[in-house]
Amino acid sequence: MNIRQDFLVARPTNVVWDFFQNVPDVARCLPGANLTGQGEDGSYEGNLSVKLGPMAAAFEGNCVVIPDQTSMTASIEGKGVDKKGGSRGQVKVVYTITPEGTGSKVLVDADVTLSGPAAQFGRTGLINEMSKRLINEFVACLEAKLAAPSEAEAGSIQAGEVRGVSLFFASLWSWFKGLFSKGEK
Repeated sequence: MNIRQDFLVARPTNVVWDFFQNVPDVARCLPGANLTGQGEDGSYEGNLSVKLGPMAAAFEGNCVVIPDQTSMTASIEGKGVDKKGGSRGQVKVVYTITPEGTGSKVLVDADVTLSGPAAQFGRTGLINEMSKRLINEFVACLEAKLAAPSEAEAGSIQAGEVRGVSLFFASLWSWFKGLFSKGEK
């Protein structure tokens, strides 16, 4: 499934680009993500925990980030396995940072493949709604880190845990409202 989101950051593109190059800081702003190491080949190891209604998954895996500073884009390829639940996931992401007024626009284009029990929640509309909510949490964390008065304070800021049930039902409600509003046009 393809997920395409964009968001604005009230900082110049070079500041936002520099932030995105610090993968551990980016991971601390992703709800449910935790870096556990870095391979000799430059890949990152970690886990991602999510709880969607009755289903919980803890994916362990790795990803590779390939930045291109000239075009202010980067590609990320990752894969993970939920050993307990038997689900697998793969993601290919491209993000682009462009100037937008006095700030920056970040476009994220992701191709996500889920298999196993997690695939039942792979309905594009519902996943898109959840990704919007998670991106809002990510942006709030990113803005707080960039606004922190010191590196020590910025280092202590991280995203909260994924609140699965509330996230699931809020996303489901938004998705249903979207379906009904499309029918009214």
